[in-house]
Amino acid sequence: MTTPVVPIVALDTPHLEGALALVSRLGDACRFYKVGSELFTAEGPRVVRRLRDVGCDVFLDLKFHDIPNTVRAGVRSAAALGASLVTVHAGGGRSMLEAAVDGAGDRCAVLAVTVLTSLDAAALGEAWGRDRLRVRDEVLRLAALARSAGVPGIVCSGEEAAEVRAVHGEALRLLVPGVRLTGGASHDQARVVTPSRAAAAGASWVVVGRAVTTAVDPEAAMAAVNRELGVLPAQNGGAR
Repeated sequence: MTTPVVPIVALDTPHLEGALALVSRLGDACRFYKVGSELFTAEGPRVVRRLRDVGCDVFLDLKFHDIPNTVRAGVRSAAALGASLVTVHAGGGRSMLEAAVDGAGDRCAVLAVTVLTSLDAAALGEAWGRDRLRVRDEVLRLAALARSAGVPGIVCSGEEAAEVRAVHGEALRLLVPGVRLTGGASHDQARVVTPSRAAAAGASWVVVGRAVTTAVDPEAAMAAVNRELGVLPAQNGGAR
């Protein structure tokens, strides 16, 4: 039986009460939420605790990128807090990735961010100071590095997910951000896909943000995401 893709809604807001209001509104339609830099900086660890208190899983998307010992400690703290998924930048190198896995232990899963979905080939080449850089090649290179360091999964766009899956099979779980409903705006993302396309490419999780959180009817938008993924509300949860 195929494991269903788990949708995660991004709580990209600076206010805890507004975030919890959306969680309450969506109810069983979504039980997995992303807490990123904006909300975590504004509200701190209590936002993770409050989400866990109401029975939700938490993707703590802080994209750690520092010396290995600092990242190990940060991931350890995130795991102790109750996060189910934590991100680190694959570009931090093997030692940092290994330290992140060590810090997580068996309490949460570490995902290595390959290439941000806001970057296209030109922007990535500018950042790395290299001409004719292909996003696909960089994603595959960083995915291989993450796997060799013992990281269980990566973050990549839906455009590269199928190729990563073809190379690594089930050895790496894939989280695909930048997911938009058909006809929806791409906003500041350069590489976006629909939920069904991300699922077909082999995603384990998809992150949906403004397509749900700024919709006139968030419940209807979430229902549309779940329909595309073939997910029943009772299946929407569980990080590992």
